[in-house]
Amino acid sequence: MSGSNRPTLHALLAIFAAVALLASPAALAVSGVVIDQATQQPIAGAIVTTSAGVILTDEHGQFAIDQAVTDIAARAPGYLRTSMKVSGDEPITLTLAPFRPTAVYLSVYGIASSSLRGQAIGLAKNTAINALVIDAKGDRGLTPYRSAAREAIGAAAKVSARAPYIQDFPGLIAQLHALHLYLIARIVVFKDEPLAEAHPEWSVHNAQGKPWRDREGLQWMDPFSREVWQHNLDVAEEAARMGFDEIQFDYVRFPDQAGLRFALPNTRDNRTAAITGFLQAARARLAPYNVFVAADIFGYVCWNTNDTAIGQQIEQLGAALDYISPMLYPSGFTWSLPGVANPVAEPGQIVARSLAAAIRRTGLAGVRFRPWLQAFRDYAFDRRVFDATAIRAQTDAADAAGTDGWMLWNPRNQYDANDLPRH
Repeated sequence: MSGSNRPTLHALLAIFAAVALLASPAALAVSGVVIDQATQQPIAGAIVTTSAGVILTDEHGQFAIDQAVTDIAARAPGYLRTSMKVSGDEPITLTLAPFRPTAVYLSVYGIASSSLRGQAIGLAKNTAINALVIDAKGDRGLTPYRSAAREAIGAAAKVSARAPYIQDFPGLIAQLHALHLYLIARIVVFKDEPLAEAHPEWSVHNAQGKPWRDREGLQWMDPFSREVWQHNLDVAEEAARMGFDEIQFDYVRFPDQAGLRFALPNTRDNRTAAITGFLQAARARLAPYNVFVAADIFGYVCWNTNDTAIGQQIEQLGAALDYISPMLYPSGFTWSLPGVANPVAEPGQIVARSLAAAIRRTGLAGVRFRPWLQAFRDYAFDRRVFDATAIRAQTDAADAAGTDGWMLWNPRNQYDANDLPRH
């Protein structure tokens, strides 16, 4: 072969690459549809998760992925999440079962107590309860399991002796799932005494530059701190890996106290950017696990046109969250509402009107909200007991608003089946 006809090195490499491509299996695109199990109708805007990333279904419930994947998962507000293995190149149908969680709360101590835990589980037999909100990191920074994330950052060492650890927490989660309970991991974010003790440089300080404590004597973390963000996302990922269906962030806000020092100026724009930024980071971090993401907000956030000076601007929260959970305890509405002089005397009105305001302001469907409701004695007005009538007024109002269920809060984790709605 003459020099003029001899293939160049680049040409030979191109030929070899083409042959190798023909010899290797082609990456098959994955396509399909997400449908409602009850109606068999497509679900628009469902969240489809694969190793290739996260996409939303179109208006016809359809999706397409240009990469080969072996697993696929889906979820949508108002449904249970699902997942399946991918084999072949046939279109996939993912079916979501409609579900509205109606939950009671268990603290770190409540889930660790066999009696309190057993009573809560028993409610599912003859009441409407089908879900549990469980502290994965509670108000005092305790976890009900040995948290590698907490230990790695030094936030577990000083509380381990008081922490009611459950030896096989993932095993307990599996047992609760076997009872068909929907499980929500509550994570208290910026109120964290053990983390402040371990890393005072990340905590909130007063005007004199000393660590600040709230009315309970507990320290808070600076919501501007990315190190604090990272740690709480580590805890959230632990919860997702253990099998929780949903991660719910509480105390995802600035302290409601003036004159404190943070890493950045305490302006409205800075506050809201920090809170929405953290929630967006959480959504990205948790995306591979196909868990629902939620956050608790003050009840008055549904009404206030500003961020309530804590960084919670309701119009900005929907993009990062599957569910927004306003705390609509009538006892918490100490400034009342227009036309409601005594909130504890009209609990249904507090819930109904607050949800209506939230839905109107955000433009979100009712299913994007799941409120916290009061199941404890009033502390702000007349000390009345919240009995079956008061609880039912609240749950009926939430149901009428089309919410994704509701959650009952009792700090003692004591719930009377006679006070709760039935199946």
